[in-house]
Amino acid sequence: MNREKLFAQLARPTTYDLAIIGGGATGLGVALDAAARGFSVVLLESHDFAKGTSSRATKLVHGGVRYLAQGNIGLVREALHERTTLLHNAPHLAQPLPFVLPLYRYWELPFYGAGLKMYDALAGKAGLGDTEFLSRGETLGCLPTARSEGLKGGIKYWDGQFDDARLALVLARTAASRGALVINYCPVTGLRHEQGRVVGLTCQDSETGTSYEVSARCVVNAAGVWVDKLRQLDGEAIGRPVRALVAPSQGVHIVVDREFLPGDHALMVPKTADGRVLFGVPWLGKLILGTTDTPRSDLALEPRPFRQELEFILGESARYLARAPRTEDIRSMWVGLRPLVKPQGDDGDNTKGLSREHTVIVSHSGLVTVTGGKWTTYRAMAEDVLTECFEQGLLKPLRPGVTANLPLLGSDPGRARHVPMSEPQGLHSYGTEAAAVQALPGAARELGGGLTEAMVRFAARAEYARTVEDVLARRWRLLFLDARQAGALAGQVGAILQEETGIDPQVAAFEQLAASYLSLPQ
Repeated sequence: MNREKLFAQLARPTTYDLAIIGGGATGLGVALDAAARGFSVVLLESHDFAKGTSSRATKLVHGGVRYLAQGNIGLVREALHERTTLLHNAPHLAQPLPFVLPLYRYWELPFYGAGLKMYDALAGKAGLGDTEFLSRGETLGCLPTARSEGLKGGIKYWDGQFDDARLALVLARTAASRGALVINYCPVTGLRHEQGRVVGLTCQDSETGTSYEVSARCVVNAAGVWVDKLRQLDGEAIGRPVRALVAPSQGVHIVVDREFLPGDHALMVPKTADGRVLFGVPWLGKLILGTTDTPRSDLALEPRPFRQELEFILGESARYLARAPRTEDIRSMWVGLRPLVKPQGDDGDNTKGLSREHTVIVSHSGLVTVTGGKWTTYRAMAEDVLTECFEQGLLKPLRPGVTANLPLLGSDPGRARHVPMSEPQGLHSYGTEAAAVQALPGAARELGGGLTEAMVRFAARAEYARTVEDVLARRWRLLFLDARQAGALAGQVGAILQEETGIDPQVAAFEQLAASYLSLPQ
């Protein structure tokens, strides 16, 4: 990816059909759908693709068992359908995963069993496997380190898991292959209006400081938890007050070694001591434990966990695992901010009760804002955004459904078997692009954690990587798996990146960031 050529294209006087603000799951999904339909598209991301919430998920492609318990049948049905679509279009990055609920009370078997059988029924032909009732011995066979005292049995059901940041990168690159202009490290600095209508935006290259004006028939605000900032700019420009749309919720995850829960089954606790859900998910050679649901109003780019959240995850893990992880066992901690949609007039304090569904609204100026939702339904969200653009007369309708069977870069849907997502990262993570990675210099030189010199060069040449963080956090997920090892590799990765890009790879900044992923909250 030649950054100079990208900005040369951006500087050309043209009017795009769509200008999309935000390079997370939602914005990238809209970019791909629009480009695949034949629209001219530009997408601008202020930092790196998936820098925010879209790289900090629980790594699940799921219908949402807890949403079923809340009675949100529509959301679950849509998510189950989209789950199958995603697993088909990117099998190297998204795969089925069996979950087991260990049961310690006799009434739990019929109660949760009935709910999960309904989950199967909602999935229909899109199901990944039948729900099974397990004996005590079978449950321990699936979850060898589950607490055996008082264990009555278990229930096994199927959902999916994925690599969120790498999927975002593949969406960006697939959109680019369809003609979209996608650029990271190019924050939008303002919206352009004419006669009360939004007609484009202004942006700035973070590396050079050069500013650009972009014209577009339709501007889509897909900035995640930060959408209200742009909505406020729009409202001020046309003299209309704007109420906050998003009530951010913080979700904390901790990562420990797989020895705490070996095997290829995930642990699911449907109701913790305070009514939340707890997952133990095997992912890329480690175990993810989480998550929380805590209101948070400060929209930090790198939010950190609260002490009570860490204590909650460790405490609940201790109730279900024979050997409980302690703080010294933590390899990494990360936090994602969910853009939950709050009812207008609601203060949004109880984020567990707010909508997980997405919302698309169009302002009086024509600014299209999309927020809420979840990774699993990114493709359906994109279709809804474009449908709204058509209905508002911002774009002329073009054929729908083009992404339903659109393989993403690196995918090989015809391949019979892929390496499970529970296994460590490797060359297989690149799918059909593995040969292109191996063809680059340094393919035989491993830096650590499975990362090779060639992979760093591929990140710079093909995956828009500009900094050490881009590589070690999102192209190779080491920061999220083992922050200490990621920090130790920063210098080597930085040297290779500097050769490739000619700019400061920000080694020291990443070393500080890696240290913060191990820093315990006060």
